[in-house]
Amino acid sequence: MNVKVLGGGCSKCETLLSNVKEAVASTGADADIEYITDFAVIGSYGIMSTPALMIDDRIVSVGRVLKSSEIEKLLR
Repeated sequence: MNVKVLGGGCSKCETLLSNVKEAVASTGADADIEYITDFAVIGSYGIMSTPALMIDDRIVSVGRVLKSSEIEKLLR
C-alpha cells in the first residue's frame, strides 16, 4: 500500500503526516508513506488545497486534517 501526504510543510500538513504514521502503526498496515511538499507535483494530481491524502493513488481527502481513527478506516 502506498500512502501519500501532500502539503507545503505547514502545521496542518505535519499533523496529518503524524496522524497517518499513527494510523499505519496502529493497524499494522504494510504501507510506504510519502510526504510530498513540491507544489508542482501536488498540482499534477489536480489538488488545489492542502493538506491532502492519497492511498494507492486515489485521493481520499483534500483540505482537512483527518484524525488517526478516520485514517485507520480508510486503510482497512
